[in-house]
Amino acid sequence: MEIDPARRRLLELADERRVSLARLSQMLGKNPSYLQQFVRKGSPRRLEEQDRGMLARFFGVSEDELGRVKDNSYISADLRRKSDWVDVPRLAIGASAGPGSLAEGEAAFDTIRFSNRWLRSMGLQPGHLSTIVVSGDSMEPTLRDGDEILVDRSLRPRRDGIHVVRLGDSLLVKRLDTARSGVIVLISDNAAYPPVECVPQDVEVIGRVVWKGGRI
Repeated sequence: MEIDPARRRLLELADERRVSLARLSQMLGKNPSYLQQFVRKGSPRRLEEQDRGMLARFFGVSEDELGRVKDNSYISADLRRKSDWVDVPRLAIGASAGPGSLAEGEAAFDTIRFSNRWLRSMGLQPGHLSTIVVSGDSMEPTLRDGDEILVDRSLRPRRDGIHVVRLGDSLLVKRLDTARSGVIVLISDNAAYPPVECVPQDVEVIGRVVWKGGRI
């Protein structure tokens, strides 16, 4: 069966975000095979409006790319305004700024809306972004416990700066020092926490922290 553009685009977006169709189906509150059947078997013929909207917000794309039937009579000002904003998924995980927290599921439970123009001015691609919550005090005063951070998950060369990394089973938010050959140093802004030296193969860089928000 030839895959139509909407189904093919869903596969492309899922591949770019490295998320399975089963995980996306669960995010929609559906059976894990729901989107697999939609893509491979053509059932349902079209995604439900609510499901299509949630997927479009998760990936930061227009619903048109996922099969919304266009109204050719006119394009309302309200729709044009909506295209100026991107709903970035909030993931149900936390990055520890302390001893370390276990990384479990990465299902989106909510979204935060950002200006599409602002994201583009920062050189950020909406489909590669997500937000998570900081846990712990090792990055104070830069990041505090409970702060929300915007993480750019684009594939980029390792460089200095604040990143979310996976070390073993733990997800951490730390500064990276890559100046020494064969060593990556994880640095906390809070001087009470000593630097941690690692070999590069032990550290998986999830993404770079590009924005933070939190309570005053």
